[in-house]
Amino acid sequence: MPVEARLMCAENRVSAGVVRSYDVRLCRRRGSGEGSKREGTKRGRKPGRKAKSDMKAKLERSRQSARECRARKKLRYQYLEELVANREKAVFALHRELDQYRQWAKDIDEGKIPEGLLKLIEEEKIKKNENE
Repeated sequence: MPVEARLMCAENRVSAGVVRSYDVRLCRRRGSGEGSKREGTKRGRKPGRKAKSDMKAKLERSRQSARECRARKKLRYQYLEELVANREKAVFALHRELDQYRQWAKDIDEGKIPEGLLKLIEEEKIKKNENE
């Protein structure tokens, strides 16, 4: 673009009261292309420019990242399985305790005094005396 056209474009901006450093560059791009070195080129990465060693390194990094991801996933699943197993044990223990209390209630309804209940009462008395 000739210098006169660039100046004229900049003068239009000045008369509008809006002049920025990029305004002149924008005017250059809008020109007819005379004297322009970048005609028909695009910005950004160009396909096919990387060396094969860069691609191999990137591929190896990707594989390593995938291995690490699988290892983290395996650890996470092991942790969750252990957590579930512990919770299941606790649930079974509570079920056994509940069954025991139901049996004691049945025995009391029949007029019997369960042995386990007597032991439990004695243990509670001992704990109470220790706390006082």
